[in-house]
Amino acid sequence: MPKASDIKKNTAVEINGEAYIVRDIERSVPQGRSGGSIYRMRMYNVVTGNKVDESYKDSDMLTLADLIRRSVTYSYADGDEHVFMDSEDYSSYSLNQEAIADELLFISQDIQGLQVVIVNEAPVALELPSTVELEIVETDPSLKGGSATARTKPAKLSSGLTVQVPEHISTGDRIKVNVEERKFTGRA
Repeated sequence: MPKASDIKKNTAVEINGEAYIVRDIERSVPQGRSGGSIYRMRMYNVVTGNKVDESYKDSDMLTLADLIRRSVTYSYADGDEHVFMDSEDYSSYSLNQEAIADELLFISQDIQGLQVVIVNEAPVALELPSTVELEIVETDPSLKGGSATARTKPAKLSSGLTVQVPEHISTGDRIKVNVEERKFTGRA
């Protein structure tokens, strides 16, 4: 049983016998209190999709729900559903666009390291690798003599995400992006 401070996004926890997926975590440190941080977690019920907001002290113990992670590849979009194929047994998993809206900003056809989270035999979340490679589709022209550590400029990526990149990067380049921080980390 992990402490509330150890819980990360897309973790499945069990509350009152029901499984919930943690979608967002906000940490706050109240002033004037002896004690630790407060973690506000926005969770969604795996079965019904109902939203629940709960607050925990950093030392509160939570129960993890039984979940399975399966390696998948992105197949195609079907309306509001996105279909992923299991890398081992080729079964398909459909996830609603609303449930994986943040993750879609980092997904391209050739992305590696995707995992679908399955709770009670239903796909509920998508986990991304820590960094992904994406192609720049639109940015200002590169400046001759622009250094790698100097000023930055916005660049629109093939997935629709916009990140700040160094001035020497140009349209068509493939770059690595840190998923958690949404930042440029280097050329691919």
